[in-house]
Amino acid sequence: MAESSRQAPLDLLLMTDDDAMLAHENGPQHPERPDRLRAIQRALVSLPPGARWEPPGPIERAFVERVHTEGYVEALEGSRGRSVRFDADTGTTPRSMEAAWLAAGALVQGVRAVCGGESRRAFGLVRPPGHHAEADRAMGFCFLNTVAIAAEYALAEEGCARVLIVDWDVHHGNGTQHAFWGRSDVLVFNVHQHPHYPGTGHSMLIGDGAGEGFNVNVALPPGCGDGDYLASFERLLTPIAEAYRPDLILVSAGFDAHARDPLGGMRVSTEGFAALCGVVQGLADRLASGRLALTLEGGYDLEGLSSSVKACVEVLAGATAPVIRAEPARGAEALRRCAEIQRSFWPL
Repeated sequence: MAESSRQAPLDLLLMTDDDAMLAHENGPQHPERPDRLRAIQRALVSLPPGARWEPPGPIERAFVERVHTEGYVEALEGSRGRSVRFDADTGTTPRSMEAAWLAAGALVQGVRAVCGGESRRAFGLVRPPGHHAEADRAMGFCFLNTVAIAAEYALAEEGCARVLIVDWDVHHGNGTQHAFWGRSDVLVFNVHQHPHYPGTGHSMLIGDGAGEGFNVNVALPPGCGDGDYLASFERLLTPIAEAYRPDLILVSAGFDAHARDPLGGMRVSTEGFAALCGVVQGLADRLASGRLALTLEGGYDLEGLSSSVKACVEVLAGATAPVIRAEPARGAEALRRCAEIQRSFWPL
């Protein structure tokens, strides 16, 4: 095909699967419920120009087993068509495994699209979430570590040498941290409430061996809001990303740091999430040839979740991100402590 006849890339590719992802049930009182996805879909009935829905495709088991052990994958596969309880908060109903594999497949599909020039951005609006899933253990509503699987795919198949993962969920992404603990080809940046579930994510945890300094934990106290989060992105994430120069940026986009959320204790607003999205998009444009893909993690207040997702989608599709002053209110000491630790590795 001649260069002049090629279609321009989409601004934004959105991926979901109504059927399987709505069939995954945790029980009527469980916060990670199908209504989360329904609320997002209602908010996105009218998409911005340049955005398109696409169903996720399958993912090869080989990429899953780059992150998860063979025995654990066999246990997950054995739960297909059944109801199985992995821990007190994390269980399956007959179609849950189908949903989990499609969720991982969606982000891989998004990575393929942004690396291949089909779309400038991609966002997997999926459930179940993934960032708590360990190599051999389901936990925290998560079965497969979607963002870690996508990072491995990008390194193996898309020519990426360095991947930056940004996790802004209110809970620490323990599974993602552990997946890349001793490696430098993936830099994991977690900003989260601490102490909080799952009890990991202290700022002293920086990686080990070849991965020392490539694990960054911004452990914020409860009550932090827009200014604290924007300050962490301005003072820590931005200079670290500029020094690391990733080929791809992935985001574990949880919205449970929203002020309305029942499972968090933070004060981030809908506009605050849009501003965070604008920062990572700007980093992708400057450092990674625009390659940016997000996957949905937490967010359990339906209004806070759906309004924040919509605001981020609008930014990803070309709207101007809100300008919010990056001034910490409660998190100044946490930011200072993290910077002091990371200054040995990065120009902060």
